[in-house]
Amino acid sequence: MAEKKTTKKTDTKKKTDTKKKTDTKKKTDTKKKTDTKKKTDTKKKTDTKKKSKKEEQKISIENIVASTKLAEKLDLNQVALALDGAEYEPEQFPGLVYRLKEERTAILLFRSGKANCTGAKTIESVQRTIKAVVKKLEKAGLPTIIKEPDIIVQNIVAVYDLKSDLNLNAIAITLGLERVEYEPEQFPGLVYRVAEPKVVMLLFGSGKVVCTGAKKEEDIKTGLDTLKKELRAAGLLH
Repeated sequence: MAEKKTTKKTDTKKKTDTKKKTDTKKKTDTKKKTDTKKKTDTKKKTDTKKKSKKEEQKISIENIVASTKLAEKLDLNQVALALDGAEYEPEQFPGLVYRLKEERTAILLFRSGKANCTGAKTIESVQRTIKAVVKKLEKAGLPTIIKEPDIIVQNIVAVYDLKSDLNLNAIAITLGLERVEYEPEQFPGLVYRVAEPKVVMLLFGSGKVVCTGAKKEEDIKTGLDTLKKELRAAGLLH
């Protein structure tokens, strides 16, 4: 009887050990699968992020035009004295032109107090340009200068390369005359108007695209995505 009891205990112990090993293995396998899934998901996210970043890097912003109001009115003769190197010839042009070498930008000032900044390639550059001019005018003692003027982006011009030759005749026929203008005798590019957002794309046979009319950088990307989608759907871009 003692031997039978010992045998039963041994069998029970073996079953318990086997179950423990099986449970441990299952947990280990589950953890491995979870870890593998996490790594795969992380890799996918990283790859998507890299792809998105690479896409953004292809878009080259060439010019941002922004407007603001620096005062209720400006005496441009006084402004010309305050801004060293300013160009003011009212007989030829009603505004004053001031160039900032550090930013490689120019600002046009008018008697109405309004100003336009051009030449910047980032919104930050626009802000620095206007801030620098405001400081100089304040330092010169010009009255009623707005210290923190509102800045409105009027137009962003960007360049993009589709990395593929384009058949502009086929595009003009396929996309329709409502949104396309193409007169190669007058201009070598095709004008394509995106409905939403309201941006204009100039397409060239080399695959280069110039985007204009955007108010923010996201408009450029959305406009390009729309263009590529339509060209691919028509079999005109691979």
